[in-house]
Amino acid sequence: MLTVLAGDVLADRVGKSPARVLALHGWGRSGADFARVLEGTDALAVHLPGFGPTEPPPEVWGSVEYADHLAAALEGLEGSGPYVVVAHSFGGRVAVRLAASRPHLVDSLVLTGVPLVRATSPPRPRPALRLAKRLHAAHLLPEGVVDRLRRRGGSADYQAAQGVMRGVLVRLVGEDYREDLARVAAAGVPVDMVWGELDDAAPLAGARLAAELLPGARLVVVPGAGHLLDGALEQAVRTAVLSRLGGSA
Repeated sequence: MLTVLAGDVLADRVGKSPARVLALHGWGRSGADFARVLEGTDALAVHLPGFGPTEPPPEVWGSVEYADHLAAALEGLEGSGPYVVVAHSFGGRVAVRLAASRPHLVDSLVLTGVPLVRATSPPRPRPALRLAKRLHAAHLLPEGVVDRLRRRGGSADYQAAQGVMRGVLVRLVGEDYREDLARVAAAGVPVDMVWGELDDAAPLAGARLAAELLPGARLVVVPGAGHLLDGALEQAVRTAVLSRLGGSA
Protein backbone atom coordinates (compact mmCIF):
# COMPACT_ATOMS: atom_id res chain seq x y z
CA MET A 1 0.00 0.00 0.00
CA LEU A 2 1.49 3.34 -1.07
CA THR A 3 1.58 5.80 1.82
CA VAL A 4 2.80 9.34 2.45
CA LEU A 5 5.19 9.48 5.39
CA ALA A 6 5.39 13.27 5.61
CA GLY A 7 5.57 16.02 3.05
CA ASP A 8 6.40 14.37 -0.27
CA VAL A 9 8.09 11.20 1.01
CA LEU A 10 6.36 8.12 -0.42
CA ALA A 11 6.75 4.50 0.66
CA ASP A 12 5.14 1.10 0.24
CA ARG A 13 3.83 0.00 3.64
CA VAL A 14 4.20 -3.69 4.47
CA GLY A 15 2.43 -5.19 7.46
CA LYS A 16 1.22 -2.99 10.27
CA SER A 17 2.31 0.25 11.93
CA PRO A 18 4.67 1.17 13.48
CA ALA A 19 7.24 -0.17 11.04
CA ARG A 20 10.36 -1.90 12.33
CA VAL A 21 12.19 -2.09 8.98
CA LEU A 22 13.09 0.69 6.55
CA ALA A 23 14.14 -0.28 3.01
CA LEU A 24 16.10 2.01 0.67
CA HIS A 25 16.50 0.99 -2.98
CA GLY A 26 19.25 1.33 -5.55
CA TRP A 27 19.72 3.79 -8.42
CA GLY A 28 17.05 3.54 -11.10
CA ARG A 29 14.99 1.21 -8.93
CA SER A 30 12.13 1.65 -6.42
CA GLY A 31 10.89 0.38 -3.08
CA ALA A 32 9.17 -2.47 -4.92
CA ASP A 33 12.57 -4.21 -5.13
CA PHE A 34 12.17 -5.28 -1.50
CA ALA A 35 8.77 -7.00 -1.76
CA ARG A 36 10.14 -10.51 -1.13
CA VAL A 37 12.79 -9.38 1.36
CA LEU A 38 10.14 -7.69 3.54
CA GLU A 39 7.39 -10.28 3.26
CA GLY A 40 5.87 -10.93 6.68
CA THR A 41 7.56 -7.96 8.37
CA ASP A 42 6.29 -4.53 9.41
CA ALA A 43 8.17 -2.23 7.09
CA LEU A 44 8.37 0.85 4.92
CA ALA A 45 9.95 0.53 1.46
CA VAL A 46 10.74 4.12 0.53
CA HIS A 47 10.64 5.48 -3.02
CA LEU A 48 13.54 7.92 -2.93
CA PRO A 49 13.09 11.27 -4.75
CA GLY A 50 13.49 10.86 -8.49
CA PHE A 51 12.49 7.18 -8.56
CA GLY A 52 9.26 5.21 -8.69
CA PRO A 53 6.26 7.49 -8.05
CA THR A 54 8.34 10.21 -6.32
CA GLU A 55 9.28 13.43 -8.10
CA PRO A 56 12.96 14.37 -8.45
CA PRO A 57 14.51 16.71 -5.86
CA PRO A 58 14.23 20.46 -6.54
CA GLU A 59 17.97 20.75 -7.16
CA VAL A 60 21.05 18.55 -7.39
CA TRP A 61 21.27 16.60 -4.13
CA GLY A 62 23.97 14.38 -2.71
CA SER A 63 23.35 11.54 -0.30
CA VAL A 64 23.47 13.97 2.65
CA GLU A 65 20.45 15.88 1.33
CA TYR A 66 18.62 12.62 0.61
CA ALA A 67 19.26 11.47 4.18
CA ASP A 68 18.19 14.80 5.67
CA HIS A 69 14.99 14.79 3.63
CA LEU A 70 14.17 11.24 4.72
CA ALA A 71 15.01 11.91 8.36
CA ALA A 72 12.64 14.88 8.51
CA ALA A 73 9.81 12.62 7.34
CA LEU A 74 10.70 9.79 9.73
CA GLU A 75 10.98 12.06 12.75
CA GLY A 76 7.47 13.30 12.03
CA LEU A 77 6.00 9.80 12.36
CA GLU A 78 4.41 8.69 15.61
CA GLY A 79 6.50 5.99 17.29
CA SER A 80 9.21 6.39 14.65
CA GLY A 81 12.21 4.07 14.83
CA PRO A 82 14.71 2.95 15.51
CA TYR A 83 14.64 0.91 12.29
CA VAL A 84 16.48 -2.02 10.89
CA VAL A 85 17.58 -0.22 7.71
CA VAL A 86 18.10 -2.52 4.74
CA ALA A 87 19.61 -0.82 1.72
CA HIS A 88 20.90 -1.64 -1.73
CA SER A 89 23.46 0.31 -3.76
CA PHE A 90 22.49 4.02 -3.88
CA GLY A 91 20.07 3.48 -1.00
CA GLY A 92 23.00 2.28 1.10
CA ARG A 93 24.79 5.57 0.59
CA VAL A 94 21.74 7.32 2.04
CA ALA A 95 21.46 4.74 4.84
CA VAL A 96 25.06 5.31 5.97
CA ARG A 97 24.55 9.08 6.00
CA LEU A 98 21.35 8.59 8.02
CA ALA A 99 23.02 6.30 10.56
CA ALA A 100 26.02 8.63 10.89
CA SER A 101 23.96 11.78 11.49
CA ARG A 102 20.93 10.34 13.32
CA PRO A 103 21.85 7.04 14.97
CA HIS A 104 18.74 7.29 17.15
CA LEU A 105 16.70 6.40 14.05
CA VAL A 106 18.79 3.35 13.13
CA ASP A 107 18.72 0.10 15.08
CA SER A 108 21.05 -1.64 12.63
CA LEU A 109 22.15 -1.58 8.99
CA VAL A 110 21.89 -4.37 6.43
CA LEU A 111 23.85 -3.21 3.37
CA THR A 112 24.26 -4.87 -0.01
CA GLY A 113 26.08 -3.70 -3.12
CA VAL A 114 26.84 -0.23 -1.74
CA PRO A 115 29.82 1.67 -3.26
CA LEU A 116 31.30 3.10 -0.04
CA VAL A 117 35.08 2.75 -0.38
CA ARG A 118 37.11 2.39 -3.57
CA ALA A 119 39.66 -0.41 -3.65
CA THR A 120 41.28 1.05 -6.79
CA SER A 121 41.75 4.53 -8.21
CA PRO A 122 38.81 5.83 -10.28
CA PRO A 123 39.33 5.66 -14.05
CA ARG A 124 40.56 8.87 -15.62
CA PRO A 125 38.29 10.63 -18.13
CA ARG A 126 39.20 10.12 -21.78
CA PRO A 127 41.72 12.65 -23.20
CA ALA A 128 39.05 14.30 -25.38
CA LEU A 129 36.83 14.89 -22.37
CA ARG A 130 39.71 16.22 -20.26
CA LEU A 131 40.61 18.67 -23.02
CA ALA A 132 36.98 19.73 -23.43
CA LYS A 133 36.70 20.42 -19.70
CA ARG A 134 39.79 22.64 -19.79
CA LEU A 135 38.47 24.54 -22.81
CA HIS A 136 35.08 24.97 -21.14
CA ALA A 137 36.76 26.27 -17.98
CA ALA A 138 38.55 28.83 -20.16
CA HIS A 139 35.21 29.82 -21.72
CA LEU A 140 36.34 28.52 -25.11
CA LEU A 141 33.84 25.65 -25.41
CA PRO A 142 30.13 25.49 -24.56
CA GLU A 143 28.85 23.16 -21.84
CA GLY A 144 26.74 21.29 -24.39
CA VAL A 145 29.84 19.92 -26.12
CA VAL A 146 31.28 18.69 -22.81
CA ASP A 147 27.97 17.05 -21.97
CA ARG A 148 27.86 15.23 -25.31
CA LEU A 149 31.35 13.83 -24.69
CA ARG A 150 30.31 12.72 -21.20
CA ARG A 151 27.28 10.91 -22.63
CA ARG A 152 29.38 9.04 -25.19
CA GLY A 153 31.69 7.62 -22.54
CA GLY A 154 29.28 7.57 -19.61
CA SER A 155 27.70 4.60 -17.89
CA ALA A 156 24.25 3.30 -18.77
CA ASP A 157 22.94 5.02 -15.63
CA TYR A 158 24.44 8.34 -16.71
CA GLN A 159 23.01 8.07 -20.20
CA ALA A 160 19.55 7.19 -18.84
CA ALA A 161 19.48 9.99 -16.25
CA GLN A 162 17.78 13.21 -17.24
CA GLY A 163 17.78 16.75 -15.89
CA VAL A 164 18.56 17.17 -12.21
CA MET A 165 19.01 13.41 -11.75
CA ARG A 166 22.05 13.42 -14.00
CA GLY A 167 23.61 16.02 -11.72
CA VAL A 168 22.70 13.91 -8.69
CA LEU A 169 24.45 10.89 -10.19
CA VAL A 170 27.61 12.86 -10.99
CA ARG A 171 27.69 14.23 -7.45
CA LEU A 172 27.21 10.80 -5.87
CA VAL A 173 30.09 9.26 -7.81
CA GLY A 174 32.49 11.71 -6.20
CA GLU A 175 31.36 11.17 -2.62
CA ASP A 176 33.46 9.55 0.11
CA TYR A 177 32.03 7.79 3.18
CA ARG A 178 35.04 7.04 5.37
CA GLU A 179 34.18 9.69 7.98
CA ASP A 180 30.55 8.54 8.06
CA LEU A 181 31.59 4.92 8.54
CA ALA A 182 33.73 6.04 11.48
CA ARG A 183 30.72 7.82 12.98
CA VAL A 184 28.55 4.75 12.49
CA ALA A 185 31.17 2.64 14.27
CA ALA A 186 31.52 5.19 17.09
CA ALA A 187 27.73 5.21 17.58
CA GLY A 188 27.76 1.42 17.95
CA VAL A 189 25.29 0.79 15.12
CA PRO A 190 25.46 -2.94 14.20
CA VAL A 191 26.17 -3.54 10.50
CA ASP A 192 25.62 -6.57 8.26
CA MET A 193 27.18 -6.46 4.80
CA VAL A 194 25.72 -9.01 2.39
CA TRP A 195 27.65 -8.99 -0.89
CA GLY A 196 27.50 -10.72 -4.22
CA GLU A 197 30.80 -12.42 -4.97
CA LEU A 198 30.67 -11.13 -8.56
CA ASP A 199 29.28 -7.64 -7.91
CA ASP A 200 30.81 -5.44 -10.63
CA ALA A 201 29.07 -2.19 -9.60
CA ALA A 202 30.27 -2.31 -5.98
CA PRO A 203 33.16 -4.81 -6.04
CA LEU A 204 33.78 -7.10 -3.08
CA ALA A 205 37.25 -5.64 -2.55
CA GLY A 206 35.67 -2.30 -1.65
CA ALA A 207 33.25 -4.02 0.72
CA ARG A 208 36.17 -5.65 2.53
CA LEU A 209 37.85 -2.24 2.94
CA ALA A 210 34.61 -0.73 4.26
CA ALA A 211 34.22 -3.62 6.73
CA GLU A 212 37.68 -2.82 8.13
CA LEU A 213 36.34 0.65 9.04
CA LEU A 214 33.39 -0.93 10.85
CA PRO A 215 34.76 -3.06 13.71
CA GLY A 216 32.29 -5.84 14.43
CA ALA A 217 30.60 -5.64 11.02
CA ARG A 218 29.52 -9.02 9.61
CA LEU A 219 30.43 -9.52 5.96
CA VAL A 220 28.60 -12.36 4.20
CA VAL A 221 29.70 -13.18 0.65
CA VAL A 222 27.10 -14.88 -1.58
CA PRO A 223 28.87 -17.17 -4.09
CA GLY A 224 28.03 -16.52 -7.73
CA ALA A 225 25.77 -13.54 -6.97
CA GLY A 226 26.09 -10.20 -8.73
CA HIS A 227 24.87 -6.70 -7.94
CA LEU A 228 21.11 -6.92 -8.37
CA LEU A 229 18.87 -7.87 -5.48
CA ASP A 230 17.59 -11.23 -6.64
CA GLY A 231 18.10 -14.99 -6.24
CA ALA A 232 20.48 -16.15 -3.53
CA LEU A 233 21.55 -12.58 -2.74
CA GLU A 234 17.95 -11.55 -2.08
CA GLN A 235 17.45 -14.52 0.25
CA ALA A 236 20.67 -13.79 2.14
CA VAL A 237 19.61 -10.17 2.63
CA ARG A 238 16.23 -11.33 3.95
CA THR A 239 17.96 -13.71 6.35
CA ALA A 240 20.09 -10.85 7.70
CA VAL A 241 17.03 -8.62 8.17
CA LEU A 242 15.13 -11.34 10.03
CA SER A 243 18.16 -11.97 12.21
CA ARG A 244 18.26 -8.29 13.20
CA LEU A 245 14.54 -8.48 14.00
CA GLY A 246 15.24 -11.28 16.43
CA GLY A 247 14.89 -14.28 14.14
CA SER A 248 11.32 -13.77 13.05
CA ALA A 249 9.03 -11.27 11.37
